[in-house]
Amino acid sequence: MTGDPYGTAVSSRQTTEQAAGSWHLNLPPVSVAADIARSWLLVPASRPETFDSAARSRADAIILDIEDAVDPKNKPEARTHVVDWLKQGGKAWVRINDVTSPFWADDLEALSGIDNLLGVMLAKTESADQVSETSARLGGSVPVVALVESALGIEEATSIARAKGVFRLAFGSGDFRRDTGMSADHEAMAYPRARLVVASRVGGLPGPIDGPTVGSSLPVLREHSAVTVSMGMTGKICLAPEQTHVVNEVISPTPSDVAWALDFLADFEARGRVIRDGSDLPRLGRAQKIESLARSFGVQPSM
Repeated sequence: MTGDPYGTAVSSRQTTEQAAGSWHLNLPPVSVAADIARSWLLVPASRPETFDSAARSRADAIILDIEDAVDPKNKPEARTHVVDWLKQGGKAWVRINDVTSPFWADDLEALSGIDNLLGVMLAKTESADQVSETSARLGGSVPVVALVESALGIEEATSIARAKGVFRLAFGSGDFRRDTGMSADHEAMAYPRARLVVASRVGGLPGPIDGPTVGSSLPVLREHSAVTVSMGMTGKICLAPEQTHVVNEVISPTPSDVAWALDFLADFEARGRVIRDGSDLPRLGRAQKIESLARSFGVQPSM
């Protein structure tokens, strides 16, 4: 038996089922709350012609990127594209420039008060104060995803997770590797991922969002997404719309997971909700979580 991302015991057949992609979420896109959003699609803010198609994609959340995706000389124009699209009815998150950059204050001034701004992703977050100041400048009600991209940020993850205004943590894996010289091997990246997972739990936040997979290979993306899940992370940044369905699939409960959860809950109700032994309460919690996620993601139980 092996453990699935939701803590249930699943058979090796079920694990293989998900890893091999033998089931698919062949369902229309669903609206998923940001606290459980799986796929976070980065969209360069310098390409406004792609905003509408990104919004129609299977991404649970889209992030208009005015940070790394935009050349410094083009940032004012890209920022204007974002503001115009949001004011015309588009809804999205926005990745803003880091607090130490000359663009951060202008980003916040331009975005402040826009109703369709769903939240911001703060690049290169390294302290709780950076999050709280960003939140305050946006009026205190706009969620902030803290993108942690450095050794200092990882070491400060717990305080960042407790900052006023923080919504979720995210892992800027590429910049973290550049900062530390660490490789992209799963073993090398286990420590920073685990730090973000534990910090999120300590801070009472949803699971963190993993960094992106570079390249067009969907099998590699599937493998990387499985690592994301195994580490306890519950979302992943995507670099192309084609990646979103794989990320959504791997991070969702499988149909076999859902069948187990529904069977357990039905049996629990049938016996009058009586606790039989010490394993029942943990299993009940896991089953309820799977059932809730399945409803949110549109996953049906296997027959």
